[in-house]
Amino acid sequence: MKLSARNKIEAKVKCITREEVVAEVILDIGGGKELVSHIPAESVDGLGLAVGKPVYAVVNMNNVMIAT
Repeated sequence: MKLSARNKIEAKVKCITREEVVAEVILDIGGGKELVSHIPAESVDGLGLAVGKPVYAVVNMNNVMIAT
């Protein structure tokens, strides 16, 4: 798979909390750090996500905010 996004982070699925429409997926990115993603619940199945599965977190610049 090739992507134009430069912000790709290797991760493993740590936890999936699924509701009717949306799923919260917590990713372990190493060093005790996590990323949380909210995706359509049907994408969990489509991507074959399961705890422990290696994945990539792709961060889109339009969806990252920083506050101080």
